[in-house]
Amino acid sequence: MKLTVTVITRNEAANIGPALESVAWADEIIVVDSHSADDTVEIARRYATRVEVRDWAGYSAQKNFAAALANNDWILSLDADERVTPALASEIRDLLQRGPDALGYRISRVTWYLGRWLYSTDWYPDYQLRLYDRRQGRWNARRVHESFELQGRPGTLRHHLEHYAYRDVSDHVTSIDHYTTLAAEQWMEEGRRTNVLELIVHPPMAFLRNYVVRTGFRDGVAGFLVSALNSYYVFMKLVKLWELQNKVGVHGGSPLAHRRAKFDKAPNRYPDEERAAPRAPSAK
Repeated sequence: MKLTVTVITRNEAANIGPALESVAWADEIIVVDSHSADDTVEIARRYATRVEVRDWAGYSAQKNFAAALANNDWILSLDADERVTPALASEIRDLLQRGPDALGYRISRVTWYLGRWLYSTDWYPDYQLRLYDRRQGRWNARRVHESFELQGRPGTLRHHLEHYAYRDVSDHVTSIDHYTTLAAEQWMEEGRRTNVLELIVHPPMAFLRNYVVRTGFRDGVAGFLVSALNSYYVFMKLVKLWELQNKVGVHGGSPLAHRRAKFDKAPNRYPDEERAAPRAPSAK
């Protein structure tokens, strides 16, 4: 059984080469780029079977488009800041050779952060459904935390993806600002509302969950910072939702418009949504 690897990109010149090298064994590689201003497309063409350039239509739309271009039904959806380890590659090849016993498979991710791999906090194991039969579902239309909606129960692979999510802490914080804006807007659309009690309770609970329950303390300073920033993520998401629901804007405009405009001035990978990031904690 043959496999197509799909990757969506924008300004990923620093990542796309190693990502595609890690899946050079695949039968087909398809890259869908959103008008990168760097050398992403040129680098991708060295490795990919096919490279398409199209306007950004949203995370899920880009991934569905990439899957539709494939010559094979089994798809491995890879982000540009991820790498398939030799162990995972071998597991996938063996699975497809003997014949899958599920319609799709979840794969764990381990993230490289501040010079070490993190096996704690909300960032691990961070299962993602990435290997799937495209005939059995589609990527949903959520603005953030998009996922492949499989028409059946997925299996789980033993080996993990390597995830190089952030260049440094500054990149991490910038990402949080943009990502929480999208999350708050998604919540608002879904009818979710918040209050002061949630602002007081949920962020410290997120820190305790990450640092104590999910043993962030085992990863030293990196584990502490991830736990603290995951707590900050929850706080900012709730604050921005509160802004939206109370219409606290400037001159009657969108309360988050200035944040989106500020972020868009900086060089980012996707014009409307942040790149795939470690699964952020949610306040429910």
